[in-house]
Amino acid sequence: MPLEITVGPPQLVVHYGQLVWSAEPDGQVLGDSKKGLIFRDTRLISYWRLYANGESWELLNGGAVTHFAARVFLTNRAIPTQEGQIPPRTLSLVLGRWASGGVHEDLDLTNHGMQPVRFNLELSIRSDFADLFEVKTGRIVRRGRITTEWSDMAQSLETCYTNADFRRGIIVSARSEGPAVYANGRISFDITLNPGASWHACLLYEIIDDGQGCAAPGGCIAEATTSPAAASLAAWRDGATRITTGNDELDRQFAQAVDDIAALRMPIDGMTVPAAGLPWFLAPFGRDSLIVSMQTLPVTPELARGALAVLGARQSRELDDARDAEPGKILHEQRLGELAHFKLIPHTPYFGSADATPLYLMLLHAAWRWIGDSMLSEAHLEVAERCLSWIDDYGDRDGDGFQEYQTRSPLGYENMGWKDALDAVLYPDGTMVKGPKALCELQGYVYAAWTGMAEIHAALGNPARAAELRGKATALYNRFNDAFWDEEWGFYAFALDGEKRKVLTAASNVGHCLWTGIVRPDRARRVMERLMAPDMFSGWGIRTLSSRHPAFNPYSYHNGSVWPHDNGLIAEGFKRYGFIEAAARVAHAISDSAAYFAMHQVPELYAGVARNGSDFPVQCLGANVPQAWAAGSAFSFLQAALGLAPDAPNNRLYVDPVLPDWLSEITVAGLDVGQQSFDIHFHREGAATRFTVLRGDPAAVVWRAFT
Repeated sequence: MPLEITVGPPQLVVHYGQLVWSAEPDGQVLGDSKKGLIFRDTRLISYWRLYANGESWELLNGGAVTHFAARVFLTNRAIPTQEGQIPPRTLSLVLGRWASGGVHEDLDLTNHGMQPVRFNLELSIRSDFADLFEVKTGRIVRRGRITTEWSDMAQSLETCYTNADFRRGIIVSARSEGPAVYANGRISFDITLNPGASWHACLLYEIIDDGQGCAAPGGCIAEATTSPAAASLAAWRDGATRITTGNDELDRQFAQAVDDIAALRMPIDGMTVPAAGLPWFLAPFGRDSLIVSMQTLPVTPELARGALAVLGARQSRELDDARDAEPGKILHEQRLGELAHFKLIPHTPYFGSADATPLYLMLLHAAWRWIGDSMLSEAHLEVAERCLSWIDDYGDRDGDGFQEYQTRSPLGYENMGWKDALDAVLYPDGTMVKGPKALCELQGYVYAAWTGMAEIHAALGNPARAAELRGKATALYNRFNDAFWDEEWGFYAFALDGEKRKVLTAASNVGHCLWTGIVRPDRARRVMERLMAPDMFSGWGIRTLSSRHPAFNPYSYHNGSVWPHDNGLIAEGFKRYGFIEAAARVAHAISDSAAYFAMHQVPELYAGVARNGSDFPVQCLGANVPQAWAAGSAFSFLQAALGLAPDAPNNRLYVDPVLPDWLSEITVAGLDVGQQSFDIHFHREGAATRFTVLRGDPAAVVWRAFT
């Protein structure tokens, strides 16, 4: 069995909806950390520690039961008391914590000693109400007023933050066998336990959001398994496509990916939208939500429906330089904390993404192909047409037929592609590219958006509009292949800079061009071979940047790390152009990596260090986990292996399966295509892959080369 490596600093996390409580492995939140209870971008608890007569507790073991529940087992250090010292490890303290609306905690104490004990169990708790952006940077500014009030009668501590019309708060209520008291910033319980006796208390955390309360679940953690949160997870699992391979490691990875996506669902406007990842991105996030929704279409259409509706409803209708908003543009990110409320940051929402708008159109087309509902495409057609107008009027800033970006906001992002770090787009010498920047993948996304929308318009009986979009796509295809290809280098440019010079930096972005189909077939093999060369392919996946580049850093965010979602899309691109072995090699690398991480949770990114046969993937500190499109990469690899090409409008599912030699079979159960549902068994026979339809109309599943 492989070693199990924990991604990022060890932590205990429970989360539900837009609430996340990240803590140390013992459940505590220490001062000067980035952890705590965060709800809608405000940290409601910034310090949480348990003491016995002033002594801290010692961790035995703990972990998450589900994404919304965790248990921690603690024992005592030596505790001085008036009656004498309580020896170490005489007491056990079990902390149960689970979230559904608010948070419920259980404290269960047992005296395993032979003598009675008496001491004070104390909870020290503080709230700083810091905005998430300030928590992340560690630069916290207090703008409003914090008040705290303890009620002996209600046995509750209410702490509220007010800044003009912005109000957040939390009420901690104690339910125990004896009354609690509050003094000196601590809720204290007077504990007396005979040998073998136990004591139980509940702490209920009610969240106040602008005067509205989010109540804590009333039941103890044993009831978490029958809670609405548990029912929601069970319904999600039941409704999702089920995948079994006969390989325990792969089966666990697929199951964990389904659970990770479930954990990151956010209810917004009565729909379900995928958040980007924990702990920093529990928010509507254009690019991530759209790509995740495409990745998960073979698993469920729920997220695609939600992303199209929620992001479409927030499409910009105005020009606002402060938010990089332009008519027809799809948002990048929307925040609900204090800084956004007072417009101290542009995320109200912020539109600094050059790719979310064409990705919206790509998702609309993909969803239509999987769901086959003409009402879906018609319902979002006005939004789609505004997206198409934005591509022409604002995406192409200088009228040269390419998509460029450059922020107009004083607080805007330097980079607006998926690699949006400040230093993510570099010349070959390591200096920052001067804008406006025309990234290679942006051209591919627009090409795919135009071809997809042409198909939708043709189906809706709009042949003239379909022909217009096909013509634009063909013209872009030709322009791109003329302007971005460098014959001597044998690869496409990463970008064109503000002076339309090629940026000849070897980066993984070119792989997205394979995914979208904008690469000329006669050049595709050279692109694949360049991406799979040792300086790009680490053995654990394709790096974001060549290891030969002067700015290469395997631990950086975008300049040498490995991103699973990036690899998943590239693998789909390899499949599209017939590079089956390369796609399988990438899938195997990411799958091997996943087996080393705790719970098989694929992190947002990990280090681009070279695999040498006796090592393991290395964590990148601060990587989000779970992270939605990292989890979704499992489904990208599934599509690449099986060549799934739905045609729900015509009641067809086309497949082109090629299983690698390390995977002999896959059974896909509950695969929905339009109104049909299939169970299909794929298996290797020698070098060939066969399939058998176990449930559903066999005539509706047809082999066709994947393109």
